[in-house]
Amino acid sequence: MSNPRENARQDFDELVWDKNDEKWEEVQKALSKKSMCRRLELLVTEKFGKPATWITPMILGGFNNLYRIRIEDAFDVLVRRPSVSQAQLPEEKTLPEAATAKYIQQNTKISTPRVFYYSSFSDVGPYIIIEHVQNKSTLSHALTTPGIDRSITHALDPNISQDTLEDLYFRVANIILKLSHHKFPRIGSLLEADDGSFSVGGRPITQNINDMLQLANIPSALLSPEYKTFQSSDEYYMNLARGHLVQLVFQQNDLVKSADDCRNKYVARQLFRQLAEQGRLSIFGFAEDNWSAQAKTQTLKHLPAPSNSFRLYGDDFRPGNMLINDTNEVVSVIDWEFTYTAPAQFILDPPWWLLLDTPEMWDAGIDDWVKNYELRLETWLSAIKKAEERSGSKSKSMEFPLSAYMRESWETGRFWLTYAARKSWAFDTVFWKYLDERFFGRREDGVENNDLWKTRLHLLSEDARNAMEPFVEGKVEEMKERKLVEWDPEAAKSRLAEVLFDCELK
Repeated sequence: MSNPRENARQDFDELVWDKNDEKWEEVQKALSKKSMCRRLELLVTEKFGKPATWITPMILGGFNNLYRIRIEDAFDVLVRRPSVSQAQLPEEKTLPEAATAKYIQQNTKISTPRVFYYSSFSDVGPYIIIEHVQNKSTLSHALTTPGIDRSITHALDPNISQDTLEDLYFRVANIILKLSHHKFPRIGSLLEADDGSFSVGGRPITQNINDMLQLANIPSALLSPEYKTFQSSDEYYMNLARGHLVQLVFQQNDLVKSADDCRNKYVARQLFRQLAEQGRLSIFGFAEDNWSAQAKTQTLKHLPAPSNSFRLYGDDFRPGNMLINDTNEVVSVIDWEFTYTAPAQFILDPPWWLLLDTPEMWDAGIDDWVKNYELRLETWLSAIKKAEERSGSKSKSMEFPLSAYMRESWETGRFWLTYAARKSWAFDTVFWKYLDERFFGRREDGVENNDLWKTRLHLLSEDARNAMEPFVEGKVEEMKERKLVEWDPEAAKSRLAEVLFDCELK
């Protein structure tokens, strides 16, 4: 019997994974050599004008390596460097991460480590120097089962008391409310100008983009241009939908299991892209939704869709990146990488991390995740409603409170739309389980998983239908030869055009 977790998350390309592991093993020793630490000491000494001493072993984070350095007669700092083989686009990633942290520190009351210096280019590579914040642990540790090994994935303590859970959720709700107050004119990454001002000046650096480069060997030439920003939610949804097709076309190994599995993935991705092009994804589940099968059968009036104003959203915003003290107060929020200005729809969803683990990685399967999530959702909604009431306004920037939007998001499935849009490897399970029938109506009973594509094939455009079988045939042939392909940029764009039917890729 198959593992339910494997069914929920599609597989990464194992050949790419192995290649990255080999590269990581090669560079890991060099990263912790005394020579590297001495170079970082010299960097900190130069920046602060005082002698600096490296005092602890290198800390390995998910996408960064951290070095704690003590400045004589002053304080400790952390030098944060992107991890080789883990963090893709390391130079480009560093600038918006530092700019976002500085923006939050200067424009909100959210506690976050002070950014002293940063650069995308130096003798030690890209770096950010931030203050070291004293803490006991993270909020994730306070929420997880006591005594659990900190090196394994956390899951919410099933025996946590209701009062404790609501209190801890309440602390995060206050942070989310503060973030929600800030509006931006475009979708993209924050950058800092020489005069200290901030603007949306680069493409969104998302966790999914990092995964596509790191774990699927996607040609970087197929990403949106480095300084591309988006002026509407519809435009950005189209970009995300395009990315799902890019993954299907260019992940050479382990994504497709059979011809019918490939058809399922092809049909789902093409339908998602069609809906994005039609401007339907941005209004799904809101009062303006006049197209979905779900909307046509509901009598309750929903809240309006947000206008084209955009809010900060962090793909990696979660309790594991919130430092706490002995009384479980959040003393600092860290790791603003993969934070960008996004469609306001994103922040109107309840957080995915209420159970700490993701739905596609939940050991008992995604259906069990949903059952447990719904038990905790009411606690979260109570916590954020309390935070709204104590703040003295609904959200200061929304006509209706976030708590109301978040409840509707779960009830209508908007939660799953955002989740599917953001995460290519969770897309297929989420689309067929939680979106397809809401979009297009009930399928016949008893349809086998391998035949899901047959129920929606007729909804594809004629071009997409005609291109499906040649695409599937080619993908099945790819499965027979396990290799990594290095694409010429122009050849990659031409190959993608065969599936997107674009005359010109922009």
